[in-house]
Amino acid sequence: KMATAYEKFNLHTTPEKFYIEACDDGSNDVLSIDRVGSILHSVKLSIEKTLPKKKVGDLLGHAVWKAMDFDVISYKKTVLHLTDNQMQDNKAFLSMINSVLLTDGFYFATDYDLTHTLQRLANTSPEFQEMSLLERADQRFVWNGHLLREFMPQPELHRFAFPVVHGFIIMKSCCINGKIFDWNIISRRSCFRAGVRYYVRGIDSEGHAANFVETEQIVQCSGGKASFVQTRGSIPFYWSQRPNLKYKPKPQISKTIDHLDGFQRHFDSQIIIYGKQVILNLIDQKGSEKQLEQAFDKMVSSLGNGMVKYIAFDFHKECSRMRWHRLQILVDMVTEMQDEYGYFLVDVDGNVLVQQEGMFRSNCMDCLDRTNVIQSLLARRSLQSQLERLGVLHMGQRIEDQSDFEKIYKNAWADNANACAKQYAGTGALKTDFTRTGKRTQWGLVMDGWNSMIRYYKNNFSDGFRQDSIDLFLGNYSIDEADMTTPLHETKDWKFLTLPIIMVVAFSMCIICLLMAGDTWTETLAYVLFWGTASFVTAGVILFNGREFVDAPKLVQKEKMD
Repeated sequence: KMATAYEKFNLHTTPEKFYIEACDDGSNDVLSIDRVGSILHSVKLSIEKTLPKKKVGDLLGHAVWKAMDFDVISYKKTVLHLTDNQMQDNKAFLSMINSVLLTDGFYFATDYDLTHTLQRLANTSPEFQEMSLLERADQRFVWNGHLLREFMPQPELHRFAFPVVHGFIIMKSCCINGKIFDWNIISRRSCFRAGVRYYVRGIDSEGHAANFVETEQIVQCSGGKASFVQTRGSIPFYWSQRPNLKYKPKPQISKTIDHLDGFQRHFDSQIIIYGKQVILNLIDQKGSEKQLEQAFDKMVSSLGNGMVKYIAFDFHKECSRMRWHRLQILVDMVTEMQDEYGYFLVDVDGNVLVQQEGMFRSNCMDCLDRTNVIQSLLARRSLQSQLERLGVLHMGQRIEDQSDFEKIYKNAWADNANACAKQYAGTGALKTDFTRTGKRTQWGLVMDGWNSMIRYYKNNFSDGFRQDSIDLFLGNYSIDEADMTTPLHETKDWKFLTLPIIMVVAFSMCIICLLMAGDTWTETLAYVLFWGTASFVTAGVILFNGREFVDAPKLVQKEKMD
């Protein structure tokens, strides 16, 4: 039987130690953490406070929790030894940690392995099943892995720790034809190459793709269970799209790196984990996205791997002017492959009837909006077949016609889109009106415009901080207390301080001259032209040097792109 983690704890602090008391029935273990020498050991003791968490639901009889609130407690017993600069940095680092913790979507279970799909869990060895949650977890999805690094080598401490996944989980009890079944979506965000839109694109040298998310749809009914898994992830070669104050920065493909090596690593690992791959590339086949589509197509051909198929579908062109019914074209294109790859299905007696043998790997530019729409359509097709096999739907019945369930289904997938988008782009997803209602609406377009505006602001003026926060939290940047200088003290050059002031003053003077007309219209015109030209030229210089005016990450130097 799997070693479970403790579910309830009390924390007791003294100036020298933390004591974490396990409060589960029959337990008398206490973890003692030395605040001076950083020693972790288990002691026996007796001693009250619970974690702020909310129960999301039960998965196969195991409670799944969402972390709702966090306290960051100082590990060192005092900060009096820090210099003034270090005190300032400490405040900045604390606000970074808090900013990650306040990003909605941290989930955990104390007696179930949330990091693996049902199919992976069914295909494990008895040794694996006896491992603690910490040992057996899929490291791609353990967001507190860096925080637990000192627990790992000490098995006796594993019951005090559980892996936390980041993403989205929804659990619904539903009913069709009087049959009750549980329907769940679990989206797991990878912590490898994690970050924010624009600062983290493409892949790293290990082949990890930016914004990689594994989404599993699970159905349970009368002891039978089924699951269908899809993935999304950034276009897997070396490219960047750094913010530069323009609404859509031009994507750059690196000219100096051999793309095929990282590309191959990405798909080799995907094939090992998931089997055959069908790439659904939903980006534009014209304009600035065109070069990415052509490069992706060419690389799949160069790879020459029969396990990897490539399908390009120009989402915006096909669905322009509200022709959203045309998404059916793509669904029809992949129908045969989806039927061939199947899904995971287990009967009441625990016999595995079918396994999923291939994976749809969808991407657009951000792997958020277009991607989520397509994933929800493929998941519905799979669910249609699963509910028939589980005896919920009668032959000839379609999910789309079950209005109560269809509403739950669409809203859950739209919520999934919003959660993934907030974590990567800083705002809710676009196109969710289609996911929720099956129609594109005028109000949906207005909301997309509003979200796009907020994304623009965040991507240019607050995402450097968000990227630094993620890098600090995941241990990509570690603080060296002996080093008195940190990258946070970067000085901006004169342009950063002076040009915006000149632009604002010139623009204000232009408005004032218009409102307070001179003696003659020629005089007024001369003033307006002078100040107008000054503000226009300054704005041009700022845009030309756009990279210097955006909020860029400071802690981890990302790879340079040509």
